[in-house]
Amino acid sequence: GYDKLMTWTDAPIMPTPGAVGDILQTIARRQGINAVGVDIGGATTDVFSVFEEKFNRTVSANLGMSYSISNVCAEAGMDRILQWVHLDMDERELRNRVKNKMIRPTTIPQTLEALVFEQAVAREALRLAYQQHKEFATTLKGVQQQRTVGDVFSQQTSGQSLVDNMTLDLLVASGGVLSHAPRMAQTALLLIDAFEPEGFTSLAKDSIFMMPHLGVLAGVHEQASLEVFERDCLIVLGTCVAAKGEGKVGKPCFKYSISGDLSEQGTMAVGELRRFDLGPGATARVEVQPERGFDCGAGPGKAISREVKGGTVGLVLDARGRPLVLPEESSERRACLGRWIEAMDLYPA
Repeated sequence: GYDKLMTWTDAPIMPTPGAVGDILQTIARRQGINAVGVDIGGATTDVFSVFEEKFNRTVSANLGMSYSISNVCAEAGMDRILQWVHLDMDERELRNRVKNKMIRPTTIPQTLEALVFEQAVAREALRLAYQQHKEFATTLKGVQQQRTVGDVFSQQTSGQSLVDNMTLDLLVASGGVLSHAPRMAQTALLLIDAFEPEGFTSLAKDSIFMMPHLGVLAGVHEQASLEVFERDCLIVLGTCVAAKGEGKVGKPCFKYSISGDLSEQGTMAVGELRRFDLGPGATARVEVQPERGFDCGAGPGKAISREVKGGTVGLVLDARGRPLVLPEESSERRACLGRWIEAMDLYPA
C-alpha cells in the first residue's frame, strides 16, 4: 500500500528512527551543540548521536522492555540488574516476572517492586545500547589522518569512538519506560545511571513522542519544527553536573558555588548525589572546583564555571565518580542506593 500512501503526501515517507535522527541533527546544528537521543521500546532501543556535526544512529534489535526483556536479562546478567534494586526480591519471582512481561508485553507495573525492577532492567538495556553505539560510532579505521608530534605522544589512533561524554551538551529521552515514568526524577536518574554523563549536561525528555513528526517537518519547514520542539515537545528535566574520576568514598570530590536563581555552596564527597530545586525557566551560575584526579570539564583538578538551566527535576550534582561503580557487598550497596533514592526523592511513601 506504500504506492497509494505516497500519492497522499507531498513529503517523503520516513522510518521513525530516520526522522528522529533528522530533528536531532537539526537541533545540534542550529544550537552548535553535541547531543545524544535515545528511544527505548518494547523490542528495540535506538540511540542517536551528533558529535562535532557527525551523526550516527544504532538500533539495538535485541534490547527492549517487553518482547526483548529476556534478552536484556541474558546479556546483562540477572546479578547486574539486581545491583540496581534496593528492595529485598526473590530472584525466582523476578524471572517469572520477566517471562510474564515477555508474553504480556502491554502490561505496566502495578506495584512499587514491579516498578523498581522494571527500571533496573531499563538501566541495563540503556547501558548496553549506548555501549554498542559507542563501539559503532568511531572514526574510520585505516584512513590517513594529519597528525602532529603531540598526537604521537598521546597515542591516538584511528578507529576511536566519536562519542565523548565530557563534551555531551544535551541528552534526550523517549520511549515508554522513560517518557511515562511516574516521576520526572526517575527518568533523570535512569539517564544519569545508564549514560554516565560527565561535566555539564542538560537532560530532557519527549513525553508525547513528537520527535519523529518534527523530524519530517524539519525537511519542510525547519524553523517551525525547532520552535515546536522547544516549546511543546521537550520537557526539560534540568542539568547534571558530574565529576569524572575515581576516589575513596567519603573523601572530598569537588566544591561548588551556585548563584543566580539558586544560591548554594558546599562540598560534595565521593559517592554522594544531591538535587537542588531549580525550576523550569530558571538559570544559575555553577562554579565547580574539583579535587586533584577529578575532572568536571576543564581538566583534572581545574575549576570550571558554567551557566545552567533548571527544569522539572532541577540541578543534580553527581560525585559518584566515573565510571560509576556500586559496592559489591549487598547490604552496603542497598544502603548506597537508598541514599541516592532519598536524595532524588524517587519513590516517596
